[in-house]
Amino acid sequence: MAWLYLFVAGLFEIGWAIGLKYTQGFTKLVPTTLTLASMVISLGLLGLALKQLPVGTAYAVWTGIGTVGTAALGIWLFGEPAGVLRLVCIGLIVAGIIGLKLVA
Repeated sequence: MAWLYLFVAGLFEIGWAIGLKYTQGFTKLVPTTLTLASMVISLGLLGLALKQLPVGTAYAVWTGIGTVGTAALGIWLFGEPAGVLRLVCIGLIVAGIIGLKLVA
């Protein structure tokens, strides 16, 4: 169950990272509220996952999910560059997440 908590926490991390863009400096009420809610849920689920998982592994996986998801959505939603080197680097992060899962 800890891995499920961690995965969902990573998804909410993506939500708040992308949400920050939509808050326009915390001047938009609805995006700001949703972003803050995503932050709280993400950290809460990370805390639950940490009851069973090593902190180094859990934190690296949590931030990795957030990084990969945010980078992918940045490309898709905001037209950020999707060069080969950038995609290779994102792939390396995914490989690291999988590796940490396999050895934990």
